[in-house]
Amino acid sequence: MGLFDFLRGKPEVLEPLDLSWMEVDMHSHLIPGIDDGSKAMEESLELIKRLSDYGLRKIITTPHVMSEYYKNTPEIINMGIEDLRKSVKEAGISIDIEAAAEYYMDEIFLEKIKAGEQLLTFGENYILVETGFIQKPQMLLETIFQLEMAGYRPILAHPERYQYLLADKSLLEDLIDRRVIFQINLLSLTGFYSKPVKDFAESLLERDLVKFFGTDCHNVRYLDMLETLTKQKSYSTIKQTPWMNSTL
Repeated sequence: MGLFDFLRGKPEVLEPLDLSWMEVDMHSHLIPGIDDGSKAMEESLELIKRLSDYGLRKIITTPHVMSEYYKNTPEIINMGIEDLRKSVKEAGISIDIEAAAEYYMDEIFLEKIKAGEQLLTFGENYILVETGFIQKPQMLLETIFQLEMAGYRPILAHPERYQYLLADKSLLEDLIDRRVIFQINLLSLTGFYSKPVKDFAESLLERDLVKFFGTDCHNVRYLDMLETLTKQKSYSTIKQTPWMNSTL
């Protein structure tokens, strides 16, 4: 061993990531070329192979539907998932692949709900929704109410990442009182987004407010960082806790 090798020390050896306890990843962006996730089929297959190797039995991938940026429709998403399924089968990857969507809550989405337009769901009529990260949308509570009135079960994607929710404790309690389902990103527990996001995610876990986990996988960098989850104190706890992912 040379002097520089000694000074650097031995490389950290991480425990292999095991997601078999989660069974189903219900938040990712793996249909190529339709949002800010995977850009090509080869990339999607690489990501899906890694997710399968982590022990998942199913992926429910959720492309963005955002009126200003990603104007995906059920038809576009369904065509994309059929192509993806075919490629996964041809590649010999053994994992079930389904699709839903991650809907951005804005005025246009609210209009779609009120008009009774087709929305993509999974499981027991769950629908994944998100907001901007900085400011609370004016129609947040109204949208949740309209979804519930229409028979949907809204899941709020990565609430730990919303700065307005961290700052507004009364709004957080209001969402809890309304029994809004929370899904947090596993990456949040690694510090991938920031320390405040990690701390907020851990506080939601401590209060038993989390029902679903998701990888929110967009690209290889996400999975590289996800593999550091095994060195977090929360990893052993979440592995031993039943989550609603397994019901999907």
